[in-house]
Amino acid sequence: MIKILLVDDHSLMREGMAAMLQDAEDIEIVGSIGSGEEAVNLADQLKPNLILMDIMLRGMTGIEATRWIKERDPHVKIILISMEISKDYISAGIKSGVDGYLHKDSEKTTLIEAIRSVHGGGRYFNEAITSLVFEDFYKHEKTGKAKERKISQDLTKREHEILELVAEGKSNKEVAESLFISVKTVETHKTHILEKLGLRNTAELVKYAIKNNIIPL
Repeated sequence: MIKILLVDDHSLMREGMAAMLQDAEDIEIVGSIGSGEEAVNLADQLKPNLILMDIMLRGMTGIEATRWIKERDPHVKIILISMEISKDYISAGIKSGVDGYLHKDSEKTTLIEAIRSVHGGGRYFNEAITSLVFEDFYKHEKTGKAKERKISQDLTKREHEILELVAEGKSNKEVAESLFISVKTVETHKTHILEKLGLRNTAELVKYAIKNNIIPL
């Protein structure tokens, strides 16, 4: 039995997905909740095999919730659902460890096929999404960074990303929007970065980034 947790801040969407899945004999809905925070807090308690989660939730986004849930239990499968097929959303979702990505207009057969495929150990992205992913991948491979970066090994991958964006002059809100995380999370990471690198403020962080070829002069 595939135990499913539905996460969407619109109750009609949750009810619609539940109705689409009710006739599938191998699928059981173990929870239906309206926020990313609830998903993170209840995943351990409800013990779903797979989570169907909207990307643009109020408060914590589906991408940020995915990252938290995967860090706690990498075995939980997560399929993100969105009204928009966006390269930024897809890229951020893949980086967070998502197992699949579906458009909200997907048909019942597609939804069930995606659930069964992901539960069986596969990943599910339709042709349009796959094309966007490969287009972005080859673009980055071709342009690549010319200079070798010298980044402290004490920083996490997420802290590296935030360091670069902050050094480029982006505000906390812009960083949050770029990485699909909350402003509060950005502020927490910035504090950790400054502590780890022995820096006192953003100006020193920018100097560090230039000196270590993280951003161009």
